[in-house]
Amino acid sequence: MAPQSAPLVSLQAPKDVSLNEINAELSKIWSSYSASGNGGTSPTATRAATFSLVVYEPEETQQLLAALGYYTGPVDGIYGPRMQAALRSAQTALGLQETGKPNPETLAKLRQAMTEKQISQSNEQGYILDAGGAGIADAIASQSPCRVISLFPIGGEDEGVTAQLSAYCPVKKQNRSSLICCEYISLKGTDTALDRVGGLVQSLLIGGLPKFLWWKAVPHANIELFQRLASACNSVIVDSSQYLDAQTELSNLQDLIAQGTNIVDLNWRRLAAWQELTAEAFDPPTRREALKDVDKVTLDYEKGNPAQALMFLGWLASRLQWQPVAFESEGGDYDLKRIKFVNSEQRSIQAELAAIPTHPGDVAGDLIDLKLASTNLQADCCTVLCSETRGCMRMEAGGGAQSCRIQHVTPLQDQSSETLLSQQLQRWDQDVLYTESLAVTAQILKLA
Repeated sequence: MAPQSAPLVSLQAPKDVSLNEINAELSKIWSSYSASGNGGTSPTATRAATFSLVVYEPEETQQLLAALGYYTGPVDGIYGPRMQAALRSAQTALGLQETGKPNPETLAKLRQAMTEKQISQSNEQGYILDAGGAGIADAIASQSPCRVISLFPIGGEDEGVTAQLSAYCPVKKQNRSSLICCEYISLKGTDTALDRVGGLVQSLLIGGLPKFLWWKAVPHANIELFQRLASACNSVIVDSSQYLDAQTELSNLQDLIAQGTNIVDLNWRRLAAWQELTAEAFDPPTRREALKDVDKVTLDYEKGNPAQALMFLGWLASRLQWQPVAFESEGGDYDLKRIKFVNSEQRSIQAELAAIPTHPGDVAGDLIDLKLASTNLQADCCTVLCSETRGCMRMEAGGGAQSCRIQHVTPLQDQSSETLLSQQLQRWDQDVLYTESLAVTAQILKLA
Protein backbone atom coordinates (compact mmCIF):
# COMPACT_ATOMS: atom_id res chain seq x y z
CA MET A 1 0.00 0.00 0.00
CA ALA A 2 1.19 3.52 -0.76
CA PRO A 3 1.67 5.76 2.23
CA GLN A 4 -1.42 7.74 3.09
CA SER A 5 -1.48 11.42 3.90
CA ALA A 6 -3.83 13.88 5.47
CA PRO A 7 -6.24 16.01 3.40
CA LEU A 8 -4.63 19.01 1.74
CA VAL A 9 -5.24 22.72 2.12
CA SER A 10 -4.22 24.73 -0.92
CA LEU A 11 -2.54 27.98 0.10
CA GLN A 12 -1.58 28.81 -3.45
CA ALA A 13 -2.80 27.10 -6.62
CA PRO A 14 -0.17 26.95 -9.41
CA LYS A 15 0.64 30.56 -10.30
CA ASP A 16 2.81 31.81 -13.16
CA VAL A 17 5.65 34.05 -11.99
CA SER A 18 8.83 35.45 -13.51
CA LEU A 19 12.13 33.91 -12.48
CA ASN A 20 13.29 36.96 -10.58
CA GLU A 21 10.05 37.05 -8.55
CA ILE A 22 10.17 33.50 -7.16
CA ASN A 23 11.55 34.30 -3.72
CA ALA A 24 9.41 37.44 -3.35
CA GLU A 25 6.25 35.51 -4.26
CA LEU A 26 7.08 32.74 -1.81
CA SER A 27 7.64 35.27 0.95
CA LYS A 28 4.29 36.88 0.12
CA ILE A 29 2.49 33.54 0.54
CA TRP A 30 3.94 32.89 3.97
CA SER A 31 3.60 36.43 5.27
CA SER A 32 -0.09 36.43 4.37
CA TYR A 33 -0.64 33.22 6.32
CA SER A 34 1.45 34.10 9.36
CA ALA A 35 -0.27 34.63 12.70
CA SER A 36 0.12 38.40 12.38
CA GLY A 37 -0.62 38.58 8.67
CA ASN A 38 -4.05 36.93 8.58
CA GLY A 39 -5.51 38.63 11.64
CA GLY A 40 -6.36 35.30 13.22
CA THR A 41 -9.12 34.64 10.66
CA SER A 42 -7.55 31.46 9.21
CA PRO A 43 -5.02 28.81 10.26
CA THR A 44 -1.42 29.94 10.40
CA ALA A 45 0.95 28.29 7.93
CA THR A 46 4.68 27.61 8.25
CA ARG A 47 6.89 27.02 5.22
CA ALA A 48 9.03 23.93 4.58
CA ALA A 49 11.86 23.35 7.04
CA THR A 50 13.15 19.81 6.48
CA PHE A 51 14.82 19.34 3.08
CA SER A 52 14.79 20.34 -0.58
CA LEU A 53 13.87 17.85 -3.30
CA VAL A 54 14.79 18.59 -6.92
CA VAL A 55 12.87 16.45 -9.43
CA TYR A 56 14.10 16.26 -13.03
CA GLU A 57 11.04 15.05 -14.95
CA PRO A 58 11.61 14.57 -18.69
CA GLU A 59 8.07 13.44 -19.48
CA GLU A 60 5.18 15.89 -19.70
CA THR A 61 2.12 13.69 -19.03
CA GLN A 62 1.42 15.32 -15.67
CA GLN A 63 1.70 18.82 -17.13
CA LEU A 64 -0.80 17.99 -19.87
CA LEU A 65 -3.22 16.39 -17.41
CA ALA A 66 -3.13 19.56 -15.32
CA ALA A 67 -3.56 21.86 -18.33
CA LEU A 68 -6.57 19.84 -19.53
CA GLY A 69 -8.27 19.89 -16.14
CA TYR A 70 -7.84 16.25 -15.13
CA TYR A 71 -5.19 16.84 -12.51
CA THR A 72 -5.42 19.59 -9.86
CA GLY A 73 -2.68 18.63 -7.40
CA PRO A 74 0.87 20.01 -7.35
CA VAL A 75 2.71 19.56 -10.66
CA ASP A 76 5.73 17.91 -9.06
CA GLY A 77 6.74 15.21 -11.58
CA ILE A 78 5.80 12.48 -9.10
CA TYR A 79 3.70 9.54 -10.30
CA GLY A 80 1.44 8.32 -7.51
CA PRO A 81 -2.26 7.58 -6.72
CA ARG A 82 -3.27 11.19 -7.36
CA MET A 83 -1.87 11.07 -10.89
CA GLN A 84 -3.20 7.53 -11.46
CA ALA A 85 -6.73 8.82 -10.86
CA ALA A 86 -6.15 11.65 -13.33
CA LEU A 87 -4.81 9.24 -15.95
CA ARG A 88 -7.78 6.89 -15.57
CA SER A 89 -10.17 9.78 -16.03
CA ALA A 90 -8.34 11.10 -19.09
CA GLN A 91 -8.01 7.66 -20.67
CA THR A 92 -11.74 7.04 -20.27
CA ALA A 93 -12.59 10.40 -21.86
CA LEU A 94 -10.12 9.81 -24.71
CA GLY A 95 -11.50 6.34 -25.50
CA LEU A 96 -8.31 4.57 -24.40
CA GLN A 97 -7.82 1.48 -22.27
CA GLU A 98 -8.10 2.59 -18.64
CA THR A 99 -4.77 1.61 -17.06
CA GLY A 100 -3.98 4.53 -14.78
CA LYS A 101 -0.44 4.37 -16.13
CA PRO A 102 1.40 6.68 -18.56
CA ASN A 103 2.10 5.21 -21.99
CA PRO A 104 2.93 6.52 -25.49
CA GLU A 105 -0.66 6.24 -26.75
CA THR A 106 -2.05 8.25 -23.83
CA LEU A 107 0.67 10.86 -24.19
CA ALA A 108 -0.03 11.25 -27.92
CA LYS A 109 -3.77 11.69 -27.26
CA LEU A 110 -3.13 14.25 -24.53
CA ARG A 111 -0.83 16.23 -26.83
CA GLN A 112 -3.47 16.16 -29.56
CA ALA A 113 -6.19 17.25 -27.14
CA MET A 114 -4.03 20.09 -25.90
CA THR A 115 -3.32 21.29 -29.44
CA GLU A 116 -6.89 21.04 -30.71
CA LYS A 117 -8.62 22.11 -27.49
CA GLN A 118 -11.01 19.16 -27.83
CA ILE A 119 -11.52 18.32 -24.16
CA SER A 120 -13.67 20.51 -21.97
CA GLN A 121 -12.26 21.53 -18.59
CA SER A 122 -15.67 20.74 -17.08
CA ASN A 123 -15.82 17.13 -18.27
CA GLU A 124 -17.97 15.28 -15.71
CA GLN A 125 -15.40 12.54 -15.50
CA GLY A 126 -12.66 15.06 -14.81
CA TYR A 127 -10.32 14.46 -11.94
CA ILE A 128 -11.52 15.43 -8.48
CA LEU A 129 -8.93 16.26 -5.85
CA ASP A 130 -8.15 13.15 -3.78
CA ALA A 131 -10.52 10.98 -5.82
CA GLY A 132 -7.84 8.34 -6.11
CA GLY A 133 -6.30 8.69 -2.68
CA ALA A 134 -3.61 10.99 -1.42
CA GLY A 135 -0.69 11.57 -3.73
CA ILE A 136 2.76 10.34 -2.86
CA ALA A 137 4.07 13.91 -2.82
CA ASP A 138 1.40 14.75 -0.28
CA ALA A 139 2.46 11.79 1.86
CA ILE A 140 6.04 13.04 1.74
CA ALA A 141 4.89 16.52 2.73
CA SER A 142 2.80 15.10 5.55
CA GLN A 143 5.83 13.38 7.06
CA SER A 144 8.42 16.03 6.25
CA PRO A 145 7.19 19.31 4.74
CA CYS A 146 9.73 20.26 2.12
CA ARG A 147 10.48 22.40 -0.89
CA VAL A 148 10.01 20.57 -4.21
CA ILE A 149 11.70 22.08 -7.25
CA SER A 150 10.55 20.33 -10.44
CA LEU A 151 12.37 20.73 -13.74
CA PHE A 152 10.46 19.90 -16.91
CA PRO A 153 12.58 19.84 -20.10
CA ILE A 154 10.52 20.33 -23.26
CA GLY A 155 11.23 20.21 -26.99
CA GLY A 156 10.86 22.96 -29.57
CA GLU A 157 12.40 26.41 -29.77
CA ASP A 158 14.32 27.83 -26.84
CA GLU A 159 11.95 30.48 -25.46
CA GLY A 160 13.47 30.70 -22.01
CA VAL A 161 12.18 29.18 -18.77
CA THR A 162 8.70 29.63 -17.34
CA ALA A 163 8.03 29.26 -13.61
CA GLN A 164 5.03 28.32 -11.49
CA LEU A 165 4.63 28.40 -7.72
CA SER A 166 2.17 26.55 -5.51
CA ALA A 167 1.84 25.65 -1.83
CA TYR A 168 -0.12 22.85 -0.16
CA CYS A 169 -0.48 21.90 3.49
CA PRO A 170 -1.58 18.57 5.01
CA VAL A 171 -4.19 18.99 7.75
CA LYS A 172 -3.22 17.07 10.87
CA LYS A 173 -5.95 16.12 13.32
CA GLN A 174 -3.95 17.07 16.39
CA ASN A 175 -3.42 20.63 15.23
CA ARG A 176 -5.80 22.16 12.73
CA SER A 177 -4.94 25.75 13.63
CA SER A 178 -1.30 25.62 12.57
CA LEU A 179 -0.27 24.14 9.22
CA ILE A 180 3.21 23.06 8.14
CA CYS A 181 3.35 23.20 4.39
CA CYS A 182 5.16 22.02 1.29
CA GLU A 183 6.03 24.54 -1.40
CA TYR A 184 6.43 23.70 -5.07
CA ILE A 185 8.48 25.51 -7.70
CA SER A 186 8.02 24.23 -11.27
CA LEU A 187 10.41 25.31 -14.03
CA LYS A 188 9.80 24.46 -17.68
CA GLY A 189 11.97 25.04 -20.74
CA THR A 190 14.28 23.34 -23.21
CA ASP A 191 17.33 21.54 -21.87
CA THR A 192 19.47 24.46 -23.01
CA ALA A 193 17.23 26.95 -21.22
CA LEU A 194 17.23 24.89 -18.02
CA ASP A 195 21.03 24.66 -18.20
CA ARG A 196 21.16 28.46 -18.13
CA VAL A 197 19.16 28.65 -14.88
CA GLY A 198 21.10 25.91 -13.08
CA GLY A 199 22.57 28.55 -10.77
CA LEU A 200 19.06 29.79 -9.93
CA VAL A 201 17.98 26.27 -9.02
CA GLN A 202 20.95 25.95 -6.69
CA SER A 203 20.05 29.26 -5.03
CA LEU A 204 16.52 27.97 -4.38
CA LEU A 205 17.76 25.01 -2.33
CA ILE A 206 17.14 25.67 1.36
CA GLY A 207 20.47 26.39 3.04
CA GLY A 208 21.61 24.26 5.96
CA LEU A 209 19.15 21.43 5.22
CA PRO A 210 19.54 18.11 3.34
CA LYS A 211 19.14 18.33 -0.44
CA PHE A 212 18.04 15.50 -2.74
CA LEU A 213 18.07 15.25 -6.52
CA TRP A 214 15.61 12.76 -8.02
CA TRP A 215 16.91 12.38 -11.59
CA LYS A 216 14.17 10.58 -13.52
CA ALA A 217 16.18 10.40 -16.75
CA VAL A 218 19.49 8.62 -17.37
CA PRO A 219 22.21 10.50 -15.42
CA HIS A 220 25.49 11.29 -17.13
CA ALA A 221 28.53 13.23 -15.96
CA ASN A 222 28.63 15.10 -19.30
CA ILE A 223 25.21 16.69 -18.70
CA GLU A 224 26.05 20.12 -17.30
CA LEU A 225 22.76 20.56 -15.43
CA PHE A 226 23.11 17.13 -13.82
CA GLN A 227 26.68 17.86 -12.75
CA ARG A 228 25.74 21.17 -11.21
CA LEU A 229 22.74 19.86 -9.28
CA ALA A 230 24.43 16.62 -8.21
CA SER A 231 27.32 18.57 -6.71
CA ALA A 232 24.87 20.73 -4.74
CA CYS A 233 22.84 17.81 -3.30
CA ASN A 234 23.54 15.26 -0.58
CA SER A 235 22.45 12.38 -2.82
CA VAL A 236 21.19 11.62 -6.32
CA ILE A 237 18.20 9.28 -6.46
CA VAL A 238 17.64 7.11 -9.56
CA ASP A 239 15.66 4.00 -10.51
CA SER A 240 17.55 1.54 -12.73
CA SER A 241 14.36 -0.44 -13.46
CA GLN A 242 13.45 2.35 -15.90
CA TYR A 243 16.64 2.14 -17.98
CA LEU A 244 16.39 0.75 -21.50
CA ASP A 245 20.07 -0.28 -21.52
CA ALA A 246 20.57 -1.37 -17.91
CA GLN A 247 24.01 -2.90 -18.47
CA THR A 248 25.49 0.33 -19.80
CA GLU A 249 23.75 2.54 -17.27
CA LEU A 250 24.76 0.44 -14.24
CA SER A 251 28.35 0.93 -15.36
CA ASN A 252 27.70 4.66 -15.69
CA LEU A 253 26.29 4.78 -12.15
CA GLN A 254 29.49 3.15 -10.88
CA ASP A 255 31.54 5.78 -12.73
CA LEU A 256 29.55 8.54 -11.02
CA ILE A 257 30.12 6.93 -7.62
CA ALA A 258 33.85 6.70 -8.37
CA GLN A 259 33.78 10.45 -9.10
CA GLY A 260 32.31 11.14 -5.65
CA THR A 261 28.55 11.29 -6.38
CA ASN A 262 26.37 9.67 -3.70
CA ILE A 263 23.99 7.55 -5.81
CA VAL A 264 20.82 5.97 -4.40
CA ASP A 265 19.12 3.41 -6.67
CA LEU A 266 15.51 2.73 -5.69
CA ASN A 267 15.71 -0.54 -7.63
CA TRP A 268 18.37 -1.75 -5.17
CA ARG A 269 15.83 -1.35 -2.36
CA ARG A 270 13.58 -3.90 -4.08
CA LEU A 271 16.23 -6.59 -3.50
CA ALA A 272 16.14 -6.30 0.30
CA ALA A 273 13.87 -9.31 0.92
CA TRP A 274 15.92 -11.51 -1.44
CA GLN A 275 19.15 -10.53 0.27
CA GLU A 276 17.75 -11.07 3.77
CA LEU A 277 16.41 -14.56 3.00
CA THR A 278 19.63 -15.57 1.23
CA ALA A 279 21.66 -14.57 4.28
CA GLU A 280 19.15 -16.21 6.63
CA ALA A 281 19.41 -19.52 4.75
CA PHE A 282 23.05 -19.78 5.83
CA ASP A 283 22.62 -18.64 9.43
CA PRO A 284 22.74 -22.17 10.95
CA PRO A 285 26.40 -23.03 11.77
CA THR A 286 26.42 -26.21 9.65
CA ARG A 287 25.10 -24.38 6.59
CA ARG A 288 27.40 -21.43 7.15
CA GLU A 289 30.33 -23.80 6.84
CA ALA A 290 28.88 -25.21 3.60
CA LEU A 291 28.61 -21.75 2.04
CA LYS A 292 32.13 -22.11 0.69
CA ASP A 293 30.90 -25.08 -1.42
CA VAL A 294 28.46 -22.94 -3.44
CA ASP A 295 29.77 -22.91 -7.00
CA LYS A 296 26.57 -22.82 -9.09
CA VAL A 297 24.24 -19.81 -9.15
CA THR A 298 21.08 -19.52 -11.25
CA LEU A 299 19.04 -16.31 -11.36
CA ASP A 300 15.73 -15.86 -13.21
CA TYR A 301 14.20 -12.43 -13.77
CA GLU A 302 11.37 -10.95 -15.80
CA LYS A 303 12.60 -10.33 -19.33
CA GLY A 304 13.20 -6.70 -20.18
CA ASN A 305 15.65 -5.33 -17.64
CA PRO A 306 18.54 -7.29 -16.04
CA ALA A 307 19.42 -4.60 -13.46
CA GLN A 308 18.06 -6.43 -10.39
CA ALA A 309 19.67 -9.74 -11.38
CA LEU A 310 23.04 -8.09 -12.04
CA MET A 311 22.96 -6.11 -8.79
CA PHE A 312 21.99 -9.19 -6.77
CA LEU A 313 24.84 -11.14 -8.34
CA GLY A 314 27.19 -8.24 -7.57
CA TRP A 315 26.00 -8.26 -3.95
CA LEU A 316 26.48 -12.04 -3.60
CA ALA A 317 29.95 -11.92 -5.14
CA SER A 318 31.01 -8.97 -2.99
CA ARG A 319 29.92 -10.78 0.21
CA LEU A 320 31.64 -14.05 -0.73
CA GLN A 321 34.72 -12.37 -2.21
CA TRP A 322 34.29 -13.82 -5.68
CA GLN A 323 36.26 -12.20 -8.48
CA PRO A 324 34.58 -12.09 -11.93
CA VAL A 325 36.84 -13.43 -14.68
CA ALA A 326 34.61 -14.13 -17.71
CA PHE A 327 31.24 -13.05 -19.18
CA GLU A 328 29.43 -14.78 -22.02
CA SER A 329 26.09 -13.82 -23.61
CA GLU A 330 24.28 -16.67 -25.31
CA GLY A 331 21.06 -14.85 -26.24
CA GLY A 332 18.12 -17.00 -27.31
CA ASP A 333 14.61 -17.00 -25.82
CA TYR A 334 16.02 -16.54 -22.31
CA ASP A 335 18.79 -14.10 -23.27
CA LEU A 336 21.17 -16.23 -21.22
CA LYS A 337 24.19 -14.63 -19.60
CA ARG A 338 26.91 -16.76 -18.03
CA ILE A 339 29.46 -15.28 -15.65
CA LYS A 340 32.48 -17.08 -14.26
CA PHE A 341 34.05 -16.19 -10.91
CA VAL A 342 36.95 -17.46 -8.86
CA ASN A 343 37.09 -17.34 -5.08
CA SER A 344 40.07 -16.63 -2.82
CA GLU A 345 41.15 -20.29 -3.19
CA GLN A 346 40.94 -20.01 -7.01
CA ARG A 347 37.93 -22.30 -7.09
CA SER A 348 35.64 -21.70 -10.08
CA ILE A 349 32.01 -20.54 -9.65
CA GLN A 350 29.52 -20.47 -12.52
CA ALA A 351 26.52 -18.13 -12.57
CA GLU A 352 23.68 -18.07 -15.10
CA LEU A 353 21.18 -15.26 -15.57
CA ALA A 354 17.99 -16.06 -17.50
CA ALA A 355 15.42 -13.53 -18.73
CA ILE A 356 12.06 -15.30 -18.49
CA PRO A 357 9.44 -14.25 -21.07
CA THR A 358 6.42 -13.54 -18.89
CA HIS A 359 3.65 -11.02 -18.45
CA PRO A 360 5.45 -7.95 -17.10
CA GLY A 361 4.70 -6.82 -13.57
CA ASP A 362 4.69 -3.31 -12.17
CA VAL A 363 8.50 -3.17 -12.07
CA ALA A 364 10.59 -4.10 -15.11
CA GLY A 365 13.01 -6.96 -14.48
CA ASP A 366 11.79 -8.15 -11.07
CA LEU A 367 13.56 -11.24 -9.76
CA ILE A 368 11.50 -14.43 -10.15
CA ASP A 369 13.67 -17.06 -8.45
CA LEU A 370 17.24 -18.06 -7.71
CA LYS A 371 19.18 -21.19 -6.83
CA LEU A 372 22.49 -21.62 -5.05
CA ALA A 373 23.97 -25.11 -5.42
CA SER A 374 27.24 -27.05 -5.54
CA THR A 375 28.97 -29.60 -7.72
CA ASN A 376 29.85 -31.27 -4.41
CA LEU A 377 26.81 -33.49 -3.91
CA GLN A 378 27.66 -33.95 -0.22
CA ALA A 379 27.50 -30.23 0.53
CA ASP A 380 24.45 -28.97 2.43
CA CYS A 381 24.18 -25.64 0.64
CA CYS A 382 21.43 -25.98 -1.98
CA THR A 383 19.01 -23.08 -1.56
CA VAL A 384 16.07 -22.02 -3.71
CA LEU A 385 14.28 -18.70 -3.28
CA CYS A 386 11.29 -17.82 -5.38
CA SER A 387 8.79 -15.03 -5.64
CA GLU A 388 5.62 -15.69 -3.68
CA THR A 389 3.59 -14.62 -6.72
CA ARG A 390 5.57 -16.53 -9.39
CA GLY A 391 6.49 -19.80 -7.69
CA CYS A 392 9.51 -22.08 -8.27
CA MET A 393 8.41 -24.03 -11.32
CA ARG A 394 11.61 -23.65 -13.36
CA MET A 395 13.91 -24.29 -10.40
CA GLU A 396 11.96 -27.40 -9.42
CA ALA A 397 12.02 -28.84 -12.95
CA GLY A 398 13.58 -32.30 -12.95
CA GLY A 399 13.17 -32.74 -9.22
CA GLY A 400 16.56 -31.26 -8.43
CA ALA A 401 15.17 -28.89 -5.84
CA GLN A 402 13.83 -31.63 -3.53
CA SER A 403 17.03 -31.71 -1.50
CA CYS A 404 17.22 -27.95 -1.38
CA ARG A 405 16.04 -25.51 1.22
CA ILE A 406 13.10 -23.70 -0.46
CA GLN A 407 11.73 -20.37 0.68
CA HIS A 408 9.22 -17.95 -0.78
CA VAL A 409 10.07 -14.27 -0.95
CA THR A 410 7.30 -11.86 -0.04
CA PRO A 411 7.84 -8.76 -2.18
CA LEU A 412 7.50 -5.26 -0.82
CA GLN A 413 3.85 -4.28 -0.57
CA ASP A 414 4.44 -1.34 -2.84
CA GLN A 415 7.55 -1.32 -5.01
CA SER A 416 6.73 1.88 -6.88
CA SER A 417 9.49 4.45 -7.21
CA GLU A 418 7.35 7.02 -5.45
CA THR A 419 6.77 4.89 -2.35
CA LEU A 420 10.44 3.92 -2.10
CA LEU A 421 11.33 7.59 -2.57
CA SER A 422 9.16 8.66 0.37
CA GLN A 423 11.10 6.19 2.54
CA GLN A 424 14.49 7.17 1.15
CA LEU A 425 13.94 10.83 1.98
CA GLN A 426 14.27 9.97 5.66
CA ARG A 427 17.98 9.23 5.18
CA TRP A 428 20.81 10.75 3.17
CA ASP A 429 23.94 8.89 4.20
CA GLN A 430 25.84 6.67 1.74
CA ASP A 431 24.78 3.02 1.44
CA VAL A 432 28.15 1.27 1.71
CA LEU A 433 26.68 -2.14 0.88
CA TYR A 434 25.20 -0.80 -2.35
CA THR A 435 28.47 0.90 -3.27
CA GLU A 436 30.51 -2.26 -2.73
CA SER A 437 28.01 -4.43 -4.59
CA LEU A 438 27.70 -2.11 -7.59
CA ALA A 439 31.50 -2.00 -7.87
CA VAL A 440 31.51 -5.78 -8.40
CA THR A 441 28.55 -5.52 -10.80
CA ALA A 442 30.57 -3.01 -12.83
CA GLN A 443 33.54 -5.41 -12.89
CA ILE A 444 31.23 -8.10 -14.28
CA LEU A 445 29.94 -5.77 -16.99
CA LYS A 446 33.44 -4.75 -18.07
CA LEU A 447 33.95 -8.37 -19.13
CA ALA A 448 30.88 -8.36 -21.39
